[in-house]
Amino acid sequence: MTDTTLADPRLYAALDLPSIEEARAMVETLGDAVMSYKIGLQLLPLGGAQFGQELANAGKNVFLDFKLHDIDATVEKATRSIAGLGADLLTVHARPDVMKAAARGRGENDLKILGVTVLTSLDHEALRAIGYQHSPEDLVMRRVEQALEAGIDGVVSSPLEAAAIRGQVPDDFLVVTPGVRLPGGDVGDQKRIASPKDALTSGASHIVVGRPITSAPNPYAAALSILENIRG
Repeated sequence: MTDTTLADPRLYAALDLPSIEEARAMVETLGDAVMSYKIGLQLLPLGGAQFGQELANAGKNVFLDFKLHDIDATVEKATRSIAGLGADLLTVHARPDVMKAAARGRGENDLKILGVTVLTSLDHEALRAIGYQHSPEDLVMRRVEQALEAGIDGVVSSPLEAAAIRGQVPDDFLVVTPGVRLPGGDVGDQKRIASPKDALTSGASHIVVGRPITSAPNPYAAALSILENIRG
């Protein structure tokens, strides 16, 4: 873990960028303002797993947001392969058999497994359109129960569910929240959002911020604004 008095390890900057070269340059730009990074599907086919290993070797915290979702054996084997890369967090879909398979694949490794509950781009109307009768909150809480039963380490949810989740889980259970925006900022395609400080105060253990940092005219200054909001 990077030793710095500026960065907050609870803030993961999402490197959702077109190339490894641009992601590497962004890490350089953010410097001591950020010590934790999320690598998602956009970089996965371009060498994202290996880039995550590079960041881990440099002392950064690494979140591999790969959202594994397949038959049990495949998820178990994929998790076993990923566990050797030095990342801190890995996402899988919060289906009970998938979460259990990932827990088996992780074995005794320190990699933390997170179940993705309901994407922050989905609201009640969007869920109903794809066949779910639950509200986002009800579906999230059901999947939290299943994550606990599966023996994984935490979940990904919107910040709006963080307080309810925190009231139902052990203290060391991780609640990672995307959908974080500064007050007055562009919400983009996010439907269920909160400010960085509100998300953490509500019970999130970590927050993920992408475009508000990486698409800003001055990403370093934008990261400092996030930190200021957290500490304000």
